[in-house]
Amino acid sequence: MLLSGLSKLLCILQCISLAFAILDPIDFLALQSIRKSLDDVPGSNYFSTWDFTSDPCNFAGVYCDGDKVIALNLGDPRAGAPGLAGRLNPDIGKLSNLAEFTVVPGRIMGSIPVSISQLNNLRFLAISRNFISGQIPASLGQLRGLQTLDLSYNQLSGTIPPSIGNLPALSNVILGHNHLTGPVPQFGSQSLTRLDLKHNNLTGSFSPTSLPPSLQYLSLSWNRFEGPVDQLLTRMNRLNYLDMSMNRFSGFIPGSVFSFPITNLQLQRNAFTGTVQPGNQVSISTVDLSYNRLSGQISPMFSTVENLYLNNNRFTGQVPGSFVDRLLAANIQTLYLQHNFLTGIEINPTAEIPVSSSLCLQYNCMVPPVQTPCPLKAGTQKTRPTEQCVEWRG
Repeated sequence: MLLSGLSKLLCILQCISLAFAILDPIDFLALQSIRKSLDDVPGSNYFSTWDFTSDPCNFAGVYCDGDKVIALNLGDPRAGAPGLAGRLNPDIGKLSNLAEFTVVPGRIMGSIPVSISQLNNLRFLAISRNFISGQIPASLGQLRGLQTLDLSYNQLSGTIPPSIGNLPALSNVILGHNHLTGPVPQFGSQSLTRLDLKHNNLTGSFSPTSLPPSLQYLSLSWNRFEGPVDQLLTRMNRLNYLDMSMNRFSGFIPGSVFSFPITNLQLQRNAFTGTVQPGNQVSISTVDLSYNRLSGQISPMFSTVENLYLNNNRFTGQVPGSFVDRLLAANIQTLYLQHNFLTGIEINPTAEIPVSSSLCLQYNCMVPPVQTPCPLKAGTQKTRPTEQCVEWRG
């Protein structure tokens, strides 16, 4: 009977020890180092649960599997939370089983610890909207299982290491709003669906195979990219978001772009040239091709676009009648055609433009038949000087 009672007691104690497994000492010390390097910004109480006399696996943002930390989410994830201040401790690299590491928006400064490159199980790395500076460690290219890399809205400088482009499992790369320079490496991952590089100082051009056709979201705006992209874009028929605005891209815009399954197409403020000929009616709700060097006549296929910006180009000829019909039916919300070389539009001068619609025709090779408010950038001159129109027709 006594042995039987002891056996039951030992079994209970073993079950308790398994239920409350002691954290691996290396992970325990690493969490202590991380805590010492960071503090709550006033108004935040994220670290209030980090009492090292209790089980660290119950700390806010710490997730364990057995005696190892597998996920670390630093900071209160609720929207508007003040975040953390301090620096990221290199001991993060000692959490050998870490698969996910995130930092909420805050005031964390310093560089990205190179030791993160030792986390062979890391799948998700997101350190955004802080004040992280320095370069992106090339050694992050050792994280062969990394799927998401989000370092956006920081103060990172230098180039994007080519090793990042070689990561085979990448699906999301978000590096926007930094101070990155140089060319974009070729990305080899055939599972890459999101590439966001907006608001940097990146340069260079793209070859037809620079980016994989698996991309669904591509934002390259506010950089200094140049060169043609027609062959590149022709391969990107899975895109549901495309923003290449505010660059120096040149050459033709392929007609196939307008059949992509996207709702918003941003190609404005580049140096695109030539005619624009969609193959079918365009079902994209917003198309912005303004401030380029596009020429030829405006395709009637664009009349199904709700917000169309073709201003500040070199379009010629008559505005298709289908635009007038849809405008008067309030199916077009914005139609900006100012600063081109258009010669006419068939609309009754007494026609009433719906209140919900905006039409701007000024500074073309015609007197606008209807007077409508235009944006301030359009200026006050209603018609182009005659000599410009004659020269352009010639």
